Amino acid sequence: MKKTQAALAVESELALKAALALVELIPSDVPLAVRGVEPADLAPTGAGVVANVVGAVSAELVAVVGETVDRAISGAGEDVSLADALRPALQAASDSFGEGVLSDVRIAPDACDLLVVPGAHLFALTVADEVQGWFAVRIKQAAAASAAAAPAAAAAKPVEEKNIRPMDLTNMSTMRMLYDVEMTLTAEIGRAKLPVRQVLELVPGAVIELDRVAGSPADLMVNGRLIARGEVVVVDEDYGLRVTEIVDLGQAGL
Repeated sequence: MKKTQAALAVESELALKAALALVELIPSDVPLAVRGVEPADLAPTGAGVVANVVGAVSAELVAVVGETVDRAISGAGEDVSLADALRPALQAASDSFGEGVLSDVRIAPDACDLLVVPGAHLFALTVADEVQGWFAVRIKQAAAASAAAAPAAAAAKPVEEKNIRPMDLTNMSTMRMLYDVEMTLTAEIGRAKLPVRQVLELVPGAVIELDRVAGSPADLMVNGRLIARGEVVVVDEDYGLRVTEIVDLGQAGL
C-alpha cells in the first residue's frame, strides 16, 4: 500500500530523530554532525553494521563508518569489535522511537547496498561538512501512519461504545509481536565513577569501590532499565539472581 505524504513526513521526522540520537554516542575522535545526502557526495564505502528495532516503530538501522570512527575504535583496544562499539549509538537511535527492542548488532558486508534500498532515509555523518560515515533508517511498520492519521480521527464523531479503546488493542498487538524476541538481562551489583586517567591506570589487583553496601540486593536490568532486584546466588557453579523485588514496570519505563 502506497504511503501518504503525511505518513512519509512523519517517517522522515522519526528517521532524523534517530540520526541525531545516534551521532551523539557514535565513537569518533572528533564530533560528528548529521545532514542530508547531497548530489556531490561520493558513494558510501567502508565497514558497516545492521540492527533491527521491533516495537512502537519497527525499523532497520544501517551504519557505515569512516576513518574517524575507525581510529576511535582502534584506540579503545583490540577486543572492541565494530558491532560492540556502535551498539550504544544504535541503541540511542532505537530509543528515540519509543518503546521497543534492539536486535543484536551484526557486521554486514553488504551494508553499503542496504543504505540505498527503496524506502530508506539516508543521512551523511560529517566533520566540517566532509562525509565520515553514513546512517540509514528503513521504517518497516510504523506508528508514523497512525500518528499522521490521529488529527483526522480526533475530528471524527466519537464512537458510542466507551469501552472500546483502539490504542490499547494496538499496544497489546505490539507486545505480542515482542513475545519471542530475546532480551539481554544484566545483574548489576554497583557502579563507580572514575576519571579517564584512573581507568587507564587500572592494573590486576586494583580494587574499585562501588556505590553499594555489601549485602545489598543487586539490580536486574533490561536494556539499561531497572526491572527487579534480588540476591546473588550460585546455581550449578554459575552465578544466578534470586528475585526478591519486582520494580513497577510503568515506573521503569517498560
